[in-house]
Amino acid sequence: MSQTSATQGAAETLGGAQGDLMSLAVLGKTALALGLVIAVIFACSYLLRRIAAGRGRGDRHLKVVTSTAVGQRERVVIVDVEGTWLVLGVGGGQVTVLHERPAPSEPERDDNSASEAQGFAARFATALRANARGSHARRGNRRGHEEGEQ
Repeated sequence: MSQTSATQGAAETLGGAQGDLMSLAVLGKTALALGLVIAVIFACSYLLRRIAAGRGRGDRHLKVVTSTAVGQRERVVIVDVEGTWLVLGVGGGQVTVLHERPAPSEPERDDNSASEAQGFAARFATALRANARGSHARRGNRRGHEEGEQ
């Protein structure tokens, strides 16, 4: 009987080892299949990005010149379409042409805003210098008062 029980114990041990190997094989196959699916997803997204990028380069007839918000969901957009500027109202799921005019030969520059920006920068620099001089002068006055009191 001891030989029979030893044989049964050995068979159970081998059966358990085979069961563990089978579960590891199934786990490995599942992991491999999951990795393959993820690789296919990444490859498809890469290809879609490449195809979309190629389409964007060929569209030279339409260019957004500027855009500004006039409400929470409404915008006014100026679009250059083959030498014509379209002023579009965009909002609420629709686009409305507000105005149409020929595109200028040179981009328009707002000289007022540039001069105001330079004027502000100059005024700000002057104010900083005056503030720095004033703080130095106040320090000097404090020292003079302190020396006179002693």
